[in-house]
Amino acid sequence: MIDVLIDTLLDALKLLPFLFATYLLMEFIEHKAGEKSEIIIRRAGRLGPALGALLGLVPQCGFSAGAASLYAGGLVSAGTLIAVFLSTSDEMLPILISEKVKASVLIEILLIKFVTALIAGFAADIIIRLGRKGENERRIKSICDDDHCHCEEEGIFRSALHHTLQIALFILIVTFALNTAVHYIGEDNLAKVFVNIPVAGCAVSSLVGLIPNCAASVVITELYLSGIIGTGAMISGLLTGCGIGLLVLFRMNKHNAKENLAFLLTLYVTGVVIGSVIEFLGITI
Repeated sequence: MIDVLIDTLLDALKLLPFLFATYLLMEFIEHKAGEKSEIIIRRAGRLGPALGALLGLVPQCGFSAGAASLYAGGLVSAGTLIAVFLSTSDEMLPILISEKVKASVLIEILLIKFVTALIAGFAADIIIRLGRKGENERRIKSICDDDHCHCEEEGIFRSALHHTLQIALFILIVTFALNTAVHYIGEDNLAKVFVNIPVAGCAVSSLVGLIPNCAASVVITELYLSGIIGTGAMISGLLTGCGIGLLVLFRMNKHNAKENLAFLLTLYVTGVVIGSVIEFLGITI
């Protein structure tokens, strides 16, 4: 166990410089382009799902939360919100970048998420026809407010440091748990749970992704990097992992519980189906 703890601490410490550099860039993008993204998506009209799927890929602080508030205020369609939720990567990008994963791997993952979000978003607007127009009734509440990091007051540097330390703690906890499990159970035995029953693995991963916290994407990404879950299960979890977007939706759109549950079910089913198809076709990244 001492070796497990030492390995975990060393792995976490190695990631800190790369995590900080990544979050510093993300904060810069957020401060420079965050409001512009929301304005663009509000004015998108019928092209909302396309822009939502594209803008969701950009690593911005709380974009899914902002999109949920826009939907609650009647400013974007259901398809646009679904597209944003499915394309949002939450903490996946910072972790993969800090782990020096090949650019081709990142591009393939983002491309799968984008295409899925694009199709699902337009399908939702066409089938359920929930697109609405109206005046904004509520102000956008950023994820940063929920994290109590006061990004606007602290500035880019301190905000990036805050997020770096927060995610580093999550990574430390998750990595220690995984290393302990691998130590006692064995990596091969853990992987068999997902490999032998691919659909079940995708179903579990999609469920984990729905947890309204950045820890969900941290868990899924670390499981993938450890080789415990495959491409399909990883994609399933990342498709449903929209950060606190769902939490904000349930809070801001609290008078439409059925709508909120429909969004949650749509995300979950999409994640399971796409992940299972990837596993069935034997696609690996």
